[in-house]
Amino acid sequence: MLVRLQKILAEAGLGSRRECEKIITAGRVTVDGRQITALGTTADADKSKICCDDIPIRKQRKIYYLLNKPKGYVCTNCDELGRLQAIDIIENVTQRIYTIGRLDKESEGLIILTNDGDFANKLSHPKYEVNKTYFVETDGYLTDTAIKALESGVWLSFGKTRPVRVHHVRKGKQRSRFEMVLKEGKNREIRRMLNECGYKVRILRRVKIGNLYDPTLKMGRYRKLTDAEVKRLYALAERINTKDMKE
Repeated sequence: MLVRLQKILAEAGLGSRRECEKIITAGRVTVDGRQITALGTTADADKSKICCDDIPIRKQRKIYYLLNKPKGYVCTNCDELGRLQAIDIIENVTQRIYTIGRLDKESEGLIILTNDGDFANKLSHPKYEVNKTYFVETDGYLTDTAIKALESGVWLSFGKTRPVRVHHVRKGKQRSRFEMVLKEGKNREIRRMLNECGYKVRILRRVKIGNLYDPTLKMGRYRKLTDAEVKRLYALAERINTKDMKE
């Protein structure tokens, strides 16, 4: 059966579909000895010899881990600075896995690692709008004006941020604690939004991904996702996308 090449690569554990598109356009993929650089190319994984960097690709058993990432770890599979990597916390894994999305080095909390490119695409692509919930602690008293600005969108260098939800607010003169819910998170977006509103972030912790949370998972620990959890996350993304298409 003919399938888009980036989907075949993603299912082989080479990365999310977007990452696999970059691999294709970089000229690293061949199909039956012919170099492919055009997106939209289809192939039959059962009949054609598909290689990446001259290494034949093979379908892998799909695996899913939930990690409570500590501060000090980066969410990348290749770091030229030699920093600690979140993937190195997961032990005894022979397949190539990667994080779905990223938490910056100073942030902590829940992140999923997998080799399932389709699953990664559904949880990270903006069109699926899967919520991510963060616990935030900032310096100073969080004003109603600041909350309104966050919820309506803040102008940053790339443009105006999408509206977020701010709730469970506990205000104090020295510190404020609250939760922020985002449908899409660009690089260090929460920190940049709060900095633009005049607040320094002390703690930034992701506590929920869509309908997935685990308050019992200790910092630096991980576990496999259950089949039911994977199915619920798939269903959540597909339900959101179907709703948007109807609207």
